[in-house]
Order: sequence, then C-alpha cells, then structure tokens
Amino acid sequence: MIRLVFIGFGTVARGTLQILRDRAEFLRTTYGFEAMVVGVATRRGSVQAAAGLDLTALLACDSLEQYPDMSGIVRGASIPNIVESGDYDALIEVSATDLSTGEPAITSCRAALERGKGVITANKGPVALAFRELSDLARNNGAFFGYEGTVMGGTPALRLAREALAGCQITAVRGILNGTTNYMLTQMEAGQSYADALIEAQRLGYAEADPRGDVDGHDAAGKVAILANVVLGAELKLSDVETSGIRGISAADMEMARAAGERWKLIGSAVRNVKDGTIRATVRAERLPLSDPLAGVGGVSNAITYQTDLMGAITLIGAGAGGAQTGFAILSDLLEMHRDAGR
Repeated sequence: MIRLVFIGFGTVARGTLQILRDRAEFLRTTYGFEAMVVGVATRRGSVQAAAGLDLTALLACDSLEQYPDMSGIVRGASIPNIVESGDYDALIEVSATDLSTGEPAITSCRAALERGKGVITANKGPVALAFRELSDLARNNGAFFGYEGTVMGGTPALRLAREALAGCQITAVRGILNGTTNYMLTQMEAGQSYADALIEAQRLGYAEADPRGDVDGHDAAGKVAILANVVLGAELKLSDVETSGIRGISAADMEMARAAGERWKLIGSAVRNVKDGTIRATVRAERLPLSDPLAGVGGVSNAITYQTDLMGAITLIGAGAGGAQTGFAILSDLLEMHRDAGR
C-alpha cells in the first residue's frame, strides 16, 4: 500500500483521485498496486487521515473545508509541515504552476526528496526550473521522481523518449505543445479573427481570462525547457528559450500560408548542434508544409516529433491537457514507482 499526499486540489488532483477511486480494483488485481490518500493540502487549508481519506467524500467537496468530520481527521496543517514531517510514501505535487520562480512547488519537491520520499508532479515549474537539482536529489536519496504530466498531459511524450526510444540518439525535438494556441490557429484558418478566436477559446475554457501565458508562448517555452533538459540532457533555463507567440498573425498571413500550401502552427523546438553539441531552444509561429505531420494536428490536440538516428522522425499526437488525461500521467508515474519498488 502506497500512502499519498496531494499538494493541490484542482482539476488535475481531482482527475487523479477519481482514477484512483474508480480503478482501484483493476489496479490491484492487474498490477498489485494499492494506494491510500492520507492527506490533501492547499494554501487555504488541509485535511489528513492516517487511515486514509474517503475518496468519494473528498471528490464530493468543492473545497477541503467541506470534507466531513470523521474519526481520525486532522485539519489545518500547513503545506511545509505536511511535506517535511508527514507520514507518506509519495508526494503528488499538482498545485498551480509558476514559471517565474517555480515556488512553492520546488521547495515542496526538494523537501520530500531530501526525506527519501517519492515525488510525482504535473507542475511544470519544478521540472522547467530545477530539473537537474531535483533529479540529483532523487538519485542521491534513493527516491522516485516522476514528471510525465508536465508535457502533453497524459500523452506519454516523455516516456516515449525515455523508454520506448531508449538506445536511439535523439538530436531534435519539435512539437505543438499548447492546445489553446493550436485551437485559435485552427479557428483563424477557418476565417475567424485573432480576437474572435481568443474570445471563443476563453468561452470554451481553453484560454484563461489572462491569456498571455498561452498566446505569448510562455507555457510552450516551459515545456520546451523540460524537453531540452530531460530528453536532450541540456541544462537550459527558461530564459534560454527564444520565445514569441501568435499575436501578430493576421488574416492576410493566414491567406498567404493557404495559398502556398502551408499552415501556421506555434512550434516549440530544441535542436542539438552536431558540431559543438550546443542546444538551441525556441518557441515561435511557423508556416509548415501540409506534408509535415504537425501541420495536420488541429483543435486543442498536441503533438511532438523526435528526430532520432536509428528510427528517423517519430511523431506522437494526443491530448495535451485535461483532468482525466493528466491524472493518467500521474497514475503512469505511480505505476512506474510501484514497479521500481518491486525490483
């Protein structure tokens, strides 16, 4: 039985909790995997139970304050207190991403790994800004560090590179890494203006009220930094990613691309220079020929292409976000941690 503490109680946390509840019997009988959630904490409060929280009761709550007063319930402990002294096996860090500082998520991950606790996160901040430090901490303390959900949600982009393509040399990564802008560009190609496409994306919940992180390329840049550091072994900072977005694309630009048999996409890439080994990382709007696999990826879907020496170009397409989808990424890391513990 693996004891879990969640930091965060938003869409991803709830998606993961629902999977753990609904698939519990399947996971036990198929993989011998059993999990118990012993705590959930946010900046506003926390709830803990050494004997495990009732996931159905937890999922019925809009906030942790609504969790019923059952026997053994402890409330009010701070996030640092739970992380640094709580009794758990793995920390699930799914709080809101801050790509400026990575905090408080980096501090939470660091503290858990220093205690030899497993850490699984879908928060881009710790992996984009402190991957090398946290990886070294995990290795030095014999702890598991999982981060599959930080790129393309539940679509196994990182696991494809780390496991399925093991033995290949990956020389370049390029992809559509932000569903909001991909949806907007798809709508603009169909005739909508930038402004109308943004309003529609916000109405459907694809874009935030403040859309700058998406339309200016910052969200994609965080994922490019992760890909460069995890897959290509770089040590890039977010500031090393040359970043621009889609604001400047006009109806005339769309028409010119259409006439040339091309399509606009916001492309994140990291490419290794074969001569000196340096890596150039960029996020920018590009016109792709329709023959490019990435050109055919529409709507909110994400896609990634790995350029390899032995297999050539390998492209993976799938959902890039969503509670259930990213919850699956958390589950895939948990199952890897479970397998590693049994070896």
